Amino acid sequence: MNDRTDARIRTDIAHNARVWNYWLGGKDNYPVDRAVGDQVTSLHPGIGEVARADRAFLGRVVTHLAAEAGVRQFLDIGTGLPTADNTHEVAQRVAPESRIVYVDNDPIVLTHARALLTSSPEGVTEYVDADAHDPEAILRAAAGTLDLERPVAVLMLGILNFVLDGDEARSIVRTLMDAVPSGSYLALTHPTDDADLGGEANVAAMEFWNAHATPPITARGRAGFARFLDGLDLLEPGIVSCARWRAPEATEVAQFGAVGRKP
Repeated sequence: MNDRTDARIRTDIAHNARVWNYWLGGKDNYPVDRAVGDQVTSLHPGIGEVARADRAFLGRVVTHLAAEAGVRQFLDIGTGLPTADNTHEVAQRVAPESRIVYVDNDPIVLTHARALLTSSPEGVTEYVDADAHDPEAILRAAAGTLDLERPVAVLMLGILNFVLDGDEARSIVRTLMDAVPSGSYLALTHPTDDADLGGEANVAAMEFWNAHATPPITARGRAGFARFLDGLDLLEPGIVSCARWRAPEATEVAQFGAVGRKP
């Protein structure tokens, strides 16, 4: 990792993007991230599987939307650190003319933005330094690359769990989806404490996380997750463990996944 990083980067406290990167086998993390990541894993031994399932969900969703639904514009909010098969790579593999805007406000992600800003010659890839709590700013910035009068796939994977207030989280989603036309899509993942998905392991792990890392996180049950998708037509198979979205034989993880289409 290059030490000439943004002054906002804290190396004395674990941060979600870097811990997630550690769980995915990446190298863009610090000792504090690995220590906290290992402790969370001791409380929730399946957390690495959650990270990998979430990443695989992204690949299946983007492939489906590009290949089957004809989507050519993607707004990926809370993208995290680049790994293999990022959104633009998956989308442009199917349709080279695809346009992708990544959004994150983590300074270490910003330092790696150049890795995200690659694109096929026919398409466009852009990075926006913005906070998910400010959807209006995201939309203003994204409009420089995306045509918001044409369908957009809004991707919010593992990001609304960092918006602790449910009403605020729903308002963020509504603002984003109100700004895109019919035929747009919303793809979500979110950790759950529902026991039917083994979510009880998230409870102690999140308590530890909130005491020792940043940003604070919350789990939501099925009903709370479903409210984010109000007014949208759910694609099959509906709300499921993200591992099993169009991969029915996969082992479930305590993370919901769903995709909705704006009618």
